[in-house]
Amino acid sequence: MRKIFLALVAIPLLAQQVPLQPLAQQVRRIEDALAFIGQPLSAQTSSQIDAAIANADGAKAVLSLEAALAPYVLANVEINPESRVKVVRGDATADLAQGGTRAFLVKVVNFAHVTSPLRVSSPNAAPIVESYRVKPGPEQITQSGIRDRWTQLSFFRKPPLQERLSGLEIEYLILEVFSRDSGPLAAVLGFDVGQGSQDIGFRNDISILFNAIPTRTIKLSIKDEKGKPTTASLTVRDRRDRLYPNPTKRLAPDFFFQPQVYREDQESLSLPDGYYTLRSSGGPEYMPQTSEFNVDSKGPGTVSIQLKRWIDPSRFGWYSGDPHIHAAGCSHYQKPTEGVNPEDMIRQIAGEKLNLASVLNWGPGYYHQKQFFTGADHKLSSDNQLMHFDLEISGFPSSDSGHLALLGLRDQDYPQTKRLEDWPTWNQPILQWAKRQGAVTGYTHSGWGLQVSDTNVPSFQMPGFDGIGANEYIVDVTTPNTIDFLASGDTPYVWELSIWYHTLNLGYRTRIAGETDFPCITDDRVGLSRTYVKLDPPLTYRKWIDGLKEGKSYLSDGRAHLMDFKIENAIGEIKLKQPGKVRVSFKAVALLDKVPNIELQKLRYDQKPYWTIERARIGDTATVPVELIVNGKVVATQTILADGQIRDLAFEVVIDRSAWIAVRILPAAHTNPIWVSVQEKPLVSRESAEWCLRAVQQCWSQKSRFIRASELETARAAYQRAEQIYKQHITAAAQQ
Repeated sequence: MRKIFLALVAIPLLAQQVPLQPLAQQVRRIEDALAFIGQPLSAQTSSQIDAAIANADGAKAVLSLEAALAPYVLANVEINPESRVKVVRGDATADLAQGGTRAFLVKVVNFAHVTSPLRVSSPNAAPIVESYRVKPGPEQITQSGIRDRWTQLSFFRKPPLQERLSGLEIEYLILEVFSRDSGPLAAVLGFDVGQGSQDIGFRNDISILFNAIPTRTIKLSIKDEKGKPTTASLTVRDRRDRLYPNPTKRLAPDFFFQPQVYREDQESLSLPDGYYTLRSSGGPEYMPQTSEFNVDSKGPGTVSIQLKRWIDPSRFGWYSGDPHIHAAGCSHYQKPTEGVNPEDMIRQIAGEKLNLASVLNWGPGYYHQKQFFTGADHKLSSDNQLMHFDLEISGFPSSDSGHLALLGLRDQDYPQTKRLEDWPTWNQPILQWAKRQGAVTGYTHSGWGLQVSDTNVPSFQMPGFDGIGANEYIVDVTTPNTIDFLASGDTPYVWELSIWYHTLNLGYRTRIAGETDFPCITDDRVGLSRTYVKLDPPLTYRKWIDGLKEGKSYLSDGRAHLMDFKIENAIGEIKLKQPGKVRVSFKAVALLDKVPNIELQKLRYDQKPYWTIERARIGDTATVPVELIVNGKVVATQTILADGQIRDLAFEVVIDRSAWIAVRILPAAHTNPIWVSVQEKPLVSRESAEWCLRAVQQCWSQKSRFIRASELETARAAYQRAEQIYKQHITAAAQQ
């Protein structure tokens, strides 16, 4: 029967009936999904797929695609024109891993073009528990009381794949098979597309003899650069490039959406017998390292990892922080409204070696996660590793005005509200409420809604002001003691910097901060973009956020640093009685990979990753430019070798009018400004003032419809005050 079936599905007549384009697209999705779940196709298979899709003969291309995927197919399922299902064994080797999950392909030949889900069942399978903390493995299967129930089966149906069959004549599904035990294991697998769809004669099931490789516990010895026990980021792959632990079956504190896991010294990994490559790191301040080891009955019992740090800014008084991460929503587990616990988040923070992290409660997890807010550092914090729960105004009624980070709150509940829906529908009342508590306030993912098409910084194009970034900032900045910083590094830098530069050009003293918005804008890792704040030890949350507010900080991707930025040995502000020359000094250091990432360099600035030292690389060299910025314009540039060596740099520049001055390695690091007052005259720019005036009007055109009627009059008055203030700036500029 199997030979007859295989002959049937492979005949050229069927291939001619299958359109190449939708099949090719579906195969590409299978390819992406397998990579996502950590069990990618081999490089050879990917090359075969590329060659097949490039074939101008559609029928031959279809046959070539089938041939390329055949070694991965565990079962061939046919749905006949009457929607009856029959199945025969495929060519895949039925190898499993004890305590782990392996992915196989199921090929579906769909003569009936049905679009219902294909279902799999087995008398040897236990049910799956959907919980991020209940382990759906050996314990649960054993509790079934049936020894034969050694496995769990499920189709991977998450994006980029679909819940239901597409109706194509041929398509592929991913079947995940878990094994509790090791050794030879038999299972009967049945397939159907609904009640009554099994074929007469019970040919809708097959018996498969699997072989499950034993799994062993590998102890980890993890030490930092000083030889002390620490936490590290670990990415483990076998010779077929499969990830361990299997991402789709991970349980907190391991996150399924990351290739890496985080382990502390003396913890362990469970790995089946085989040969492995281990990539370890402690975040961007550390050198990534690669090692190899074999797992079998002879060892190793322990794998030793010695982290190597290339820079430690805290030695110079600069402490890293990510002021915008989340424990709920976006990528977090089956119930994003609950998310994960502090014990899970602290591993991310420790593994990326952040000194401080603000875990922001927000709309999707507000009611569940607010239990962790105390107004103090979480008890899992240590002296140089603080975790503090605060609030992001996201998923609230005012979110359309732009999302806010409120740091250092004493109370998370807005007065006279019982639900999120009761909160204000625009931002200024919330900012003023937070300020009354002594909070430090900022706009998050600032570039959203501020999209422009050019590359100039600042851009004079008018954005839509139609997103959730620093939109209503253009109003708030004109009200003293309302907004402290713009969080950046996680949206395109032209969009973030343009609005900031325009307001700096009018003398407003908001600061810039690096953030990640993990796991929403990115779920790669926390601290991809981070803020370094200068302070005297000991580190405290209050000192850190106050340093951010005061501008004693710089934004960085962690691989580029601009420390101790001064003008005439002063920070904050200097005054000149007359125009003259000033000396700018600072320490600069960066680290590039030895081999340029050409593909990344080709990306537009509005494609991820937005801020990274690789984008600053000059050609294929190991150098990057360090730019001196005066009133938003580049006035001088030096290049440095990005070899991890700290260098003392200096510029001399003539300042002929009041100005703000900053230094940047774009787009990898940016200092906060120092202001230079010349003859006590205000800092003015007619062009920026005119841009800001139009921006207020554009923002109102987009946001007013979201403001409830009872608040509309007050909001309109605030916008009108902002317009009037920008008109005053225009007048002042004309008088100079």
